Amino acid sequence: MFPRPIEKSSAATATTYKIALPIALIVWLLPLIAVMLTSIRSVGDINAGNYWGWPSSFNMVENYTSVFTNTPMFQYILNSLRVTIPTMAFTIVLSCLAGYALAIYRFRANMLLFFIFIAGNFVPFQILMVPVRNLSVDTGLYDTVTGLVLFHSAFQAGFCTLFMRNFIRGLPFELIESARLEGVGEFKIFWYLVVPLVRPALAALAVLQFTFIWNDYFWATVLVQGDHALPITAGLKSLNGQWVSQWHLVSAGSILAAMPPVAMFFLMQKHFIAGLTLGATKG
Repeated sequence: MFPRPIEKSSAATATTYKIALPIALIVWLLPLIAVMLTSIRSVGDINAGNYWGWPSSFNMVENYTSVFTNTPMFQYILNSLRVTIPTMAFTIVLSCLAGYALAIYRFRANMLLFFIFIAGNFVPFQILMVPVRNLSVDTGLYDTVTGLVLFHSAFQAGFCTLFMRNFIRGLPFELIESARLEGVGEFKIFWYLVVPLVRPALAALAVLQFTFIWNDYFWATVLVQGDHALPITAGLKSLNGQWVSQWHLVSAGSILAAMPPVAMFFLMQKHFIAGLTLGATKG
């Protein structure tokens, strides 16, 4: 059922594994290494075609400073925070409430509602591009941060509800029944009993949602045009002009854009792993 540990494999298999692992890791990290090297190269290196060689000069301070002084990078980062944090908070609260109702209550339309939440995860976003854009224009939400928050919340609600419903359903139902017998209200049961028990799942969901929404490029380009609401992922493409390509600035901006999700993952790593493994074993 589970793969055999490499320590118990033959000597030839273990040797092949030790050789193949660093090679696979380097190949996997090669694009990131290229971006990091480009972010500290000079314009002369890039124009001369020196993409993979050792930089002739290290312009790390100049390039990263230029990203903030010559481009609206601060505004892009602020826009991403204005979109990501409210969406993450709204979807987590909504999914906790919906997941609790679907996991605990028994009513006739329970499975139907659950299947509706699941079905939304299988709809390709590209199919909805035109109707969603037209809806945002008709409702006045086009080219606004509010529009991005609402549409992200709607599209992420299905996955979050599925995630939380499964975790809450794995809790011992006897705890909830005993609290009801003591006369505790439903909201107090949810807030003081269920939420503390699923805190690792909430941390894992927060990390996933922050990463998904922060890294979104599709809806940021479909629903937003102006710099006043453009997130950082979509704002990076504006660093290149029509006639001039500033790949050193684009690369530096890409590194900056990748730092918040990476930092959040490492800060929440303990809770994230605990949330993903919660309920994996019993007894």
